[in-house]
Amino acid sequence: MRETLRARLAKALPLAGGAQALGYNRVVRPSASASHARRIRLSGRVQGVGFRPYVYRLATSLGLAGSVANGPRGVTIEVAGPPAALDAFLERLPREAPPGALLEAVQVEGLEEPAALGQGFRIQRSEPASDARLGLVQADLVPCASCLADLRRPGDRRYRYPFTSCAECGPRFSIVEGLPYERSRTTLRSFPLCGACQAEYEDPSQRRFHAESISCPSCGPRLVAWRAGERAAEGAAALDAARATLLGGGVIALKGLGGWQLVCSAERAEAVARLRRWKGRPSKPLALMAPSLAALRRELSPSALEERALSSPAGPIVLLAGRPGPAVCAGVAPGLTLFGVMLPSTALHHLVSADLGLWLVVTSGNLEGEPTLTDDLEARRVLGPGVDLLLGHGLEIARRADDSLVRAAAGELVLLRRGRGWAGLPLRCEGGPLPLSLALGGHLKATLALGREHEVWVSAHLGDLEGPAARAAHAALARELSRGEPSATLACDLHPDYASTRLAEGLGRPLARIQHHEAHALSVWGERAAGQPALAIVWDGSGWGPDGTIWGGEAFLLRRPLVTRCARLRPFRLPGGVQAIREPRRAAFGLLHALGGVELIEALAPRLECLSCFSAGERALLARALARDLNAPWTSSVGRLFDAVAALLGLSLRSDYEAEAALRLELCARGSGRDAYPLPLLEPARDEPRGGESRGGAPPQLDWAPLVHALLADLEAGSERGLIAARFHRALAAGIVELARWAKQPLVLLGGGCFQNARLLEEVSRGLGAAGFRVAWPRELPPNDGGLALGQLVGSAWAQERAACV
Repeated sequence: MRETLRARLAKALPLAGGAQALGYNRVVRPSASASHARRIRLSGRVQGVGFRPYVYRLATSLGLAGSVANGPRGVTIEVAGPPAALDAFLERLPREAPPGALLEAVQVEGLEEPAALGQGFRIQRSEPASDARLGLVQADLVPCASCLADLRRPGDRRYRYPFTSCAECGPRFSIVEGLPYERSRTTLRSFPLCGACQAEYEDPSQRRFHAESISCPSCGPRLVAWRAGERAAEGAAALDAARATLLGGGVIALKGLGGWQLVCSAERAEAVARLRRWKGRPSKPLALMAPSLAALRRELSPSALEERALSSPAGPIVLLAGRPGPAVCAGVAPGLTLFGVMLPSTALHHLVSADLGLWLVVTSGNLEGEPTLTDDLEARRVLGPGVDLLLGHGLEIARRADDSLVRAAAGELVLLRRGRGWAGLPLRCEGGPLPLSLALGGHLKATLALGREHEVWVSAHLGDLEGPAARAAHAALARELSRGEPSATLACDLHPDYASTRLAEGLGRPLARIQHHEAHALSVWGERAAGQPALAIVWDGSGWGPDGTIWGGEAFLLRRPLVTRCARLRPFRLPGGVQAIREPRRAAFGLLHALGGVELIEALAPRLECLSCFSAGERALLARALARDLNAPWTSSVGRLFDAVAALLGLSLRSDYEAEAALRLELCARGSGRDAYPLPLLEPARDEPRGGESRGGAPPQLDWAPLVHALLADLEAGSERGLIAARFHRALAAGIVELARWAKQPLVLLGGGCFQNARLLEEVSRGLGAAGFRVAWPRELPPNDGGLALGQLVGSAWAQERAACV
């Protein structure tokens, strides 16, 4: 292939109207003597997006002969014809691809015998899968505009049919049981196509040509409603019953693409309160489904980037700032000005939300802390007593997937939860090839990852491994992957008490234990660093450090295969240990005690709610525990610093959900914050630093003491809380810039849950850019613990390289 063609291919890939690109793995040029025939292998998101029908139409329009087939590693095309037609085919292939396609790697080679391809162009039977878990099936996609038009067109065969789809939309990941992607390997195999659907499937002129997920009222799933344990209605009557229940202020359970959901009208405060009581979620924000983009615009003001995310084929929940009007009651997100909103994600959701013009609360169908339910009988048993109606159907869910969650920050979308719309998508490890290995993730926001060479398969979000149901789901997937890849080594967190660590120890495989924050750093490196050395800033809530302290404000130098912790936040103690994570007032107590001891605590107690809420006896007891090192671990966590500052400002004394205090502090910040509070970097002793690395003793540390002194002075002067919060955020950003100047690494990576904070991310990105540094953060994985598994894979590979060098 000519170099000019390769350049045109690379240039064409990012176009909005066609395939997106993660970057080429390789492009192989055929020899000069090769005939006018090519074999093209493509990997990426090329199955389940109408790619084979697209290739068929493109090849036949150019008069080319050959075939296209799905395989366990992507799509293979063999094509022959005149040179000009071949060049046109290769140039148009990425540019005009279906909107949901994402090309990761393209390999083109010459074929010596074009006559062997025969006449005409064919869609071949798929190759059998040998390692299905590394196959790249498409994620579930929201209905396309054409399918929505069918849904609303009276007289159409699929008018008001809740399961309409075509080659470019509909269920994929949630129904696939094996690869390559064909109907016989999905849960739709129980619904044979009727004659009319079969004709569409076989007709190249139809958009349902070779669309594996299609069906219609004659041959597809059928809605069923249950009330009080009894079957109440079927088909259109079941849908009408669900709509009437919602309009009447009731709560329903609805079977979505990746699991059951709990649904009620967002404007009915009593219904929202009832849902919260039953689910056990007293104040954590609930997700909203707007009936349409137009309705959403009337209530909130999404940016162009946020609208693109909302309207994308993935259809995630997008965090939007503002205060919706009467269509959304205050109980949806108590005390917050940030709402998670999505548009209808299936044809069924369009029928229960868009057609009624109704804003809905749509949250996962589970008790808080447990995985989303997928089994119908279990849903009727668990959810039935808490709802007025269950609306289900006969299509089984092969893989659960919660709704994905994204947020716009610093001009990009930050993925906060990787579920529907992302689950099943490929990841490319840019840092180099990986040995065959399986990572079991962390304890919160658990995911698993299977990697080999440059290819990584990451599971959907599995939730927190706090309860037995979540641990069982995590263990079942781990054992399934382990059986499918018996030679894969294992990687897990260093924390000895994580459920994922204990599971890894019981699987009987070679095991690499990767420190929590190193895994965060290496996850960003694997996705964004392209093999370069980097400074990684990892700020999050907490993770077990090998020195016995709680880490969470770390800086690492990454020079493959070496990971060096080079700086941290100045530590302080957490009175009560784990209890301090749930009570930001305790973090504030520990911070102030480290700053000025009991004298400062008692002097400030009359003026600060976070201290006066403790009785004098409780304050004395906490002070003794700190002095005697009784259940008061040291922490360098920036997440706990956020908690402490939020408590100092009276924003959050106790937290009902993870990161509540940090979220309230972020949303409180107003304006530019004037000058940042001071957060100096304290150098270690003279004989410790060597080329930006700490050799023995404590590493250099960002000292929060001047920051807290200045913050307390502002509080004493009566400064507005929003201004104080803004100055705090700017202080953290300035501290990172100072760290980058000290480390002298051109590339700075950002990871950890603190970088879910849009204000912090924007301040840091702006500051580093102005100082001449390149900065990157995760794009395909969350910066929180949902991205740990990739970092564990990279850490395991680096550990093997270090061992080989000894």
